[in-house]
Amino acid sequence: MKVAFIGAGNMAFSLIKGLIARDFDPSTLRAADPAPEQLARLQAMQVATFANNAEAIADADVIVLAIKPQLAAQVAGSLTPLDSRQLVVSIMAGINLDSLAAWFTAEQPIVRCMPNTPALLGAGITGLYANSHVSEAMQIAAQAILDAAGTTLWLDNERQLDAVTAVSGSGPAYFFYLMESMINAGKELGLSAEVSRQLTIKTALGAALMADAPGSDPAKLRANVTSPGGTTASALSVMEDKSLDKIVSLALAAGYRRANELASEFGE
Repeated sequence: MKVAFIGAGNMAFSLIKGLIARDFDPSTLRAADPAPEQLARLQAMQVATFANNAEAIADADVIVLAIKPQLAAQVAGSLTPLDSRQLVVSIMAGINLDSLAAWFTAEQPIVRCMPNTPALLGAGITGLYANSHVSEAMQIAAQAILDAAGTTLWLDNERQLDAVTAVSGSGPAYFFYLMESMINAGKELGLSAEVSRQLTIKTALGAALMADAPGSDPAKLRANVTSPGGTTASALSVMEDKSLDKIVSLALAAGYRRANELASEFGE
């Protein structure tokens, strides 16, 4: 299977690095990008690189669109015509199947994906959705590529990708914001910056590991650590009074709307 990446930024780099770690032959991978510095790190991994998109996709079985949605129409024009036997895998936020089909062909096999930045560590999670022209073998190929970045989940309908974008695509930033706030609050309580940082990050990591355990429920874990009248209950009561749950709901709804708006702004 020959895989061509259009765009060689951090997400493409993480996928390629993950594929090679999973024993993909580097000679089957190629990448195109206008930035020489992006290509240089892939060249060091024995991956063929190109400045020209059309050259990169020649004879490729899978074409991964790892570019910003603002560039979608321009880049799609540099790739046509594609063979209907070539699978297009898009990791662009908001650009829907209708737009991609209009730029390529109505029969083009396309898988839309929404990974997130922990993919850079092989710890990401990706939602995937395939159009009706994607064969079972192509689904397996798409999943194999995104599995290199972490966990993969197939979705029931395309609109769910906007929800995935709001929850997990943008999600790391929400947790970083909370960690940033906790670190600053720890310093206000008299801790050094480094001590507050370590306490916050290790607590976040430990809590995530507990929540990720089979059968775990975050609501139950929260209840288990909250003693009536204790310090945790006192802190959580402030969050409840300030309606943290509603703030989170409103924030994710805004992310969902923005993901949907991208389709009309940068799509066909």
